[in-house]
Amino acid sequence: MSELKRTPLHGVYREAGGKTIDFGGWELPVQFSGIKDEHETVRTKVGLFDVSHMGEIEVKGPESIAFLQRMLTNDVLKLKAGGAQYTAMCYENGGTVDDLIVYKKSEGDYLLVVNAANIEKDYNWLQTNVVEDVELNNISSEIAQLALQGPAAEKVLQKLSKNTDLSEIKFFTFKENVDLNGKDALVSRTGYTGEDGFEIYCKAEDGPVLWRELLEAGKEEGIQPIGLGARDTLRFEANLALYGQELSPDITPIEAGIGFAVKTDKEADFFGKAVLSEQKEKGAPRKIVGIEMIDRGIPRHGYPVYADGELIGEVTTGTQSPTLKKNVGLAILKKEYTEIGAEVEVEIRSKRIKAKVAATPFYKRAKK
Repeated sequence: MSELKRTPLHGVYREAGGKTIDFGGWELPVQFSGIKDEHETVRTKVGLFDVSHMGEIEVKGPESIAFLQRMLTNDVLKLKAGGAQYTAMCYENGGTVDDLIVYKKSEGDYLLVVNAANIEKDYNWLQTNVVEDVELNNISSEIAQLALQGPAAEKVLQKLSKNTDLSEIKFFTFKENVDLNGKDALVSRTGYTGEDGFEIYCKAEDGPVLWRELLEAGKEEGIQPIGLGARDTLRFEANLALYGQELSPDITPIEAGIGFAVKTDKEADFFGKAVLSEQKEKGAPRKIVGIEMIDRGIPRHGYPVYADGELIGEVTTGTQSPTLKKNVGLAILKKEYTEIGAEVEVEIRSKRIKAKVAATPFYKRAKK
């Protein structure tokens, strides 16, 4: 068995009481104080995540924009310098290679932030299709990434920021060369929790120092370190897709409900465009929807879903929602069973338990 990979922050987990698990080949903290407690902290105060396992790939050169337009489903031409964009990368059959964020630093200089389990696969896929005058660099091992999420995120991070008014960084924009207590960082107003917050990219060696400084700076606001368990319940309530569950080589972005990141009207011909255009026009044969249990039971990833005695799909994610205190899930179902309120059955331990199709997201933060 190969040794688990570790992020530059591995050493600080123990200080904070982190319990680690194997997450896609990485040794990462699943929880610190407890999943429900950490979930509540992010929803009401502020939480700090180590997300340094995520991958960073530079795309540089005069042909970068044409290359990215062919590789990605969103319209990268619409990005201005200092802007970020959520997008997908697909195979020719419309199946998903990965979902990712692309940052435009300047003309011909982009940063792709990809899922940890997909770093090698994504880099190889890009490399296989690369054109002249485009340079690809996998810089994942050089970067530490921290996420500061929750209503008090800006207040806490501002205490460390010497040269930047963080209120100027709007949703899905970023600034480079932000001075955080003498450490240089790229700071973007993005996240994976449904809350306000920032993702902070710095040199690998600065990660542990920044982690400690943020925990110190946020004491008054009730900051806590947050593990993978709460990261999953937070993103799930906000209906943010997880690669390997809501997205996969067998699930298209349209089926997954991220059609907003698929611009089939852009001029560039991208991988999967024909299939995705047809699904946008005629509707995909399957669709990911929310489900809420009527009878007792928790829907879990992979559980079969039935209606009228027929297998109609399966659960992609499910849990007891810490915010709603209800047993809910996401499921990929045949489109004819996806109307809100439609009754279905989830097979839990060989018993079929009643559930209904429910609206998503399960949680949406109140606008200020």
